[in-house]
Amino acid sequence: MITLYGMPHTRSFRALWALEEIGAEYQYRVINLGKGEGSSAELLALNPSGKLPVLTDVDLVLTESAAICTYLADCHPDKNLTPGYGTLDRARYNQWCYFVLTELEQPLWTMGKHKFALPKEYRVREVQKTAGFEFMRAIRILEEGLKERSFLVSEHFTMADLLAVHTLSWAQAFKIDHGSLLLDSYRDRIRQREAWQRAQAIDDEKKGEMA
Repeated sequence: MITLYGMPHTRSFRALWALEEIGAEYQYRVINLGKGEGSSAELLALNPSGKLPVLTDVDLVLTESAAICTYLADCHPDKNLTPGYGTLDRARYNQWCYFVLTELEQPLWTMGKHKFALPKEYRVREVQKTAGFEFMRAIRILEEGLKERSFLVSEHFTMADLLAVHTLSWAQAFKIDHGSLLLDSYRDRIRQREAWQRAQAIDDEKKGEMA
C-alpha cells in the first residue's frame, strides 16, 4: 500500500490532494517536524534531508511534491491528470510545473523563510522587498498564461493546476495581495473540487491531532 509521510499545512498537502484525486488507498503517517521528528532514523532512512513529503509505494521511495504528484497521476492515466508522454501538452505541463516551483513558489517561500522558518539569526528582513518583487513578476506570467483559459494545460484540470493553486493558497495564507481577480477566481474554483475538499478535511484533522 502507498504510504505518505507528511505534515499538515506544508507541501505534503499537494501529495495528499493528489492521492485524493486518483482515489488511491493509502496510509498517512504524520511526521511532526516541530517536535524534531524530521531527524528521526525512520525519516532519514527515507529522505536524508529530513524533509517532507515522502511517498513510498512497494519498493519506490519518492521525494519532492511535484514528482510525487506527477508519478501518482501517471500511474492512473484513466484520471487524465497528466498529459501523455511525448505530446505537446506534456511539454507544456512540464513547463508550468517547473515554473511554479522555480519562479512562483521560490520567492514566496523565501519570504516565508525570512519571516518564520529560519532561525532568527539567519533571517534577513531586507530580502522581503526583493522576494516580493520577484513573486509579483511571476504572478503576472501566471496570469497571462491563464487568460482566456480555465486551466494551465489542455482543457481540463491537471497536476500543474494543483501545484499552482496550492502555491496561490500559500500566498493567501501569507496575506499577500497579488491584485489578480483572475487568479483569485481560478484558485477558488479549483478548490471546489471534491478531492481538494476531502484533502483539506484530512489536513485539518491531522493538524488538530498534533495540537
